Amino acid sequence: MNSSVVVIDDDRDYLEILGRKLAEIGLKRVRLEESSLRMADEVKKGAAFDLALIDMTMPEMDGMQLLETFKANSPSTECIMVTAINEARIAVECLNKGAYDYLVKPVATEDLSLAIKRTLERKRLLDLLDLEKRDDLPTLENEAPFKPIITQSKKMMRILKEAELHAASLVPVLITGESGTGKELLARAIHGASPRAQQPFTPINMSSLTSSLFEAEFFGHTKGAFTGAENGRVGYLEYTNKGTLFLDEIGDLPLPLQGKLLRVLQDGEFTRLGSSNRQKVDLRFIAATNENLEQMIFQKRFRKDLYYRIRGGWLHLPPLRERREDIFPLVRKLLEKYYDVNHSGFIEKEALERLMQYPYPGNIRELKSILQSATNLARGAPINETHLPFHIMAAHKECVEEGPASGSIPIRPLAEVEKEHILKAYEQTGENKSKSARLLGIGLNTLRRKLASYGIQ
Repeated sequence: MNSSVVVIDDDRDYLEILGRKLAEIGLKRVRLEESSLRMADEVKKGAAFDLALIDMTMPEMDGMQLLETFKANSPSTECIMVTAINEARIAVECLNKGAYDYLVKPVATEDLSLAIKRTLERKRLLDLLDLEKRDDLPTLENEAPFKPIITQSKKMMRILKEAELHAASLVPVLITGESGTGKELLARAIHGASPRAQQPFTPINMSSLTSSLFEAEFFGHTKGAFTGAENGRVGYLEYTNKGTLFLDEIGDLPLPLQGKLLRVLQDGEFTRLGSSNRQKVDLRFIAATNENLEQMIFQKRFRKDLYYRIRGGWLHLPPLRERREDIFPLVRKLLEKYYDVNHSGFIEKEALERLMQYPYPGNIRELKSILQSATNLARGAPINETHLPFHIMAAHKECVEEGPASGSIPIRPLAEVEKEHILKAYEQTGENKSKSARLLGIGLNTLRRKLASYGIQ
C-alpha cells in the first residue's frame, strides 16, 4: 500500500512492534514517532498523513489532545486510537472527537489489518467526494504510473486523480469512452499505482472470445479435457492471480458468457476444464468499453447484475475533440518518438494548425496513425500540409468553403449547442437531475437519456 502512516507512542518497544505489524500488512510509508509534542508541532506546520495511529496515554501530550490537533490542522488525516484501557466511555469520546476507530492493546495483526483497511477505504471515499467539490486542480501523489498519459486538460487531470484514488482500493473499475481515447493506457496506470503493481497485468480482448474458447482461455484445462488437449494449460485467471485482469471491450462479450464471468467476480473461484477441484483466485478487475452499457441493459444485451459488479468505480475518458488543449503536447511527444530527436522544427505552422482543427473521430489512435504516415512521407524533412492525409485537408477545405462570412458568428451543429446547454444547466443546479429537467423544460427521463449519451450516469 502507498498510503502514508504515522504511529505515535512514547513506548519505543511497542512502537517497533506496531511498525513490524504494519510492514506485514503491506504498508511501506510508515513513520514511527515517540514524541507527541513534536508530532503536534509538525501537524500545525502543515504535515499531513493518510492515517495516524495514536496512543492514548503519553506524558508530553495525551492522545486525545493530539487527536484534536490532527482534526483541527489536518482534517483529512484519518485517526485510530490505540490504548491499554478498554473503556466504552473513552472509546465514545474518541469517536465524538473525530477518531474513526479505537483499538485495545495488545492489538492482533488481523484486527489491526482490518481496522486499517476500513479506515483507508473511508478516506478514499471521502477524497473522491472532496474531488467533486474542489475548484482547484488536483495533483497526483504517485505520478510515475500516469506519465505515459499526456495531458494538459483540467478534465483529464481530475480523471487521473480519481483513478489514483481508485487504484489504492480493491474495487473493480469500469472505464468508458470512444475507441482510441486511451482506456487500456489508463487501466495500466491504475494497475501501476495499485498495491498489485509488481504482479501480472493481463489484458484480454473480450470481443475475440467465443463460447468454445472462453472456458479454456479463462479457466484453463487439464490434459485430455477435450479433443486436442494434449497438455494441461493455465488460464488467464490462474496466471494473473494477485494481479490485475483487464477486460477490454466487455460490451462485446456474448450474453451467455457474461453469466460465467459474473460467477468468478462474485465467488472468486473457478474450476479448470477437466477437473472438479475449485480454485480460489485473488484478482483486481478493470473493464473497458466504448458501448453504452445502460442502453445495452435496456435492450437485454448486457446483464444488469454484471454491470453493477464491474462498476465499482467509473471513469469516462472524453474524446480528443473535447480536450483540444492536449493535441499540441501529443503531437510534440509523438514527433519526438518518430523522429528520435527533439521535435522542434519538424512540423510547419500550417500543418500544425490543420491538426489542431481536425475533430479526430478515431481520437488519439488516429492522431498517432496520421503522424506516423506524415513522418514517413516527410523522410526527415519538416512535416507540411502535403504530408497530411487527404481527408484532413478536405475537412479543412470544406470548413473554409462552408464557413460564415467574415465578421459573422460561426454556425455550430445543433447537437453540439444542445449538449453544451444541457451540461451548463446540469452544472448550475449542482448536478441535480430533477432541477435541471425543470429548468430546461424537458422530462426527467429525456434528460437522463441525454446525459447517458454524453457519458454521464
